[in-house]
Amino acid sequence: MEKRIAGAGRGPGLIAMAIRPATADDIPALCELILEHGPNPWNHLPPDEVRAHLRGINDASVGAVLAEGEGRLAGFVSFYLSRDFQAHQQVGRQDQPQGYVCEAVVHRELAGRGLGTQLLVAAMARLAALGAVDIYIERHEENLASAGMMRKAGFREVSTFDDPARRPNGSRRTTLCHWRPEEVAS
Repeated sequence: MEKRIAGAGRGPGLIAMAIRPATADDIPALCELILEHGPNPWNHLPPDEVRAHLRGINDASVGAVLAEGEGRLAGFVSFYLSRDFQAHQQVGRQDQPQGYVCEAVVHRELAGRGLGTQLLVAAMARLAALGAVDIYIERHEENLASAGMMRKAGFREVSTFDDPARRPNGSRRTTLCHWRPEEVAS
């Protein structure tokens, strides 16, 4: 699956992008991109945990889609199947696999042009193909850029909770968001 994107939104410096699944060979570049362009006051990105998570691409316990153009990595979204959100599932859906979107990062020169949303939608399609009927994602309560990307992809807020261990800044709270195919139609 490779999807070509004509540019990545608006503004200067548009480049032709291709979205494709990440492979084990991509792991070093993914780690480098997220550790350079992902840190901000809202993100919880312990380097050892990020590297361990992305190594899961080796055994397919973690998936990722990436965007690249003109020989450079522009962004990626990682994900996996989970059963960690059963408490948030509708009655009758608790035993169905859920998808969890873990990391989403775009090169800071390309931020704000819709590439993150396009990658998120591609990750959601991959999770649906793996059998996930509900998909979850988390963000810092005050991370407006992530909130906008998630909203554009069709996610709805489920709950917000205290999370000082992962959120040492601002409100110190995490917002859990959810997406399900039938919600898109409504």
